[in-house]
Amino acid sequence: MSTSIADERRLLAADEYEPIARSHYPSVASLQRDELLELVRWLRDQRGKFKGQIRRRVRSRKADAKNDADKPASERGLAAKKQVFARALKRVNSQLDRVLAADKRAAMHAGMQAALERKRRAPRHHPSSGRRARGGVQPIENPKGADIVQPSTVGSITQAGRVAQAQRDSKPEA
Repeated sequence: MSTSIADERRLLAADEYEPIARSHYPSVASLQRDELLELVRWLRDQRGKFKGQIRRRVRSRKADAKNDADKPASERGLAAKKQVFARALKRVNSQLDRVLAADKRAAMHAGMQAALERKRRAPRHHPSSGRRARGGVQPIENPKGADIVQPSTVGSITQAGRVAQAQRDSKPEA
């Protein structure tokens, strides 16, 4: 469940709320990379501080479980503050990712443009054909031979079959 800006303002002190307000959309989009990195560091420190306080309270409560007389305060307020810082950190991290991706795209585009310019400026290698033009690609003879049957014997096979049949037909029947 998200926390409204009014709830964030109510939970945090004035000096804590100012960076949180910078982490919301219209103002976070106008921050530069260095400002985003500084804000991320501060938010991580604050989140870690409240996380540590919650852990210390839970540990002390478990240690003093036998003494029910003096109950320590609940960690709910600290947990809510920690969640505010965690959400702000998530927003700022996503904006930082967008900025870094844009920087990476710009660097890649500049590199590609420089490579294209180098290719265009490079001398082209077109060797001359010499004093006379040559015949081009020379054919390579097939060592297997293209023709299996001699062209002169193409009709003789069928003629031989006809002659053999005629000889069989002309023999007297026995």
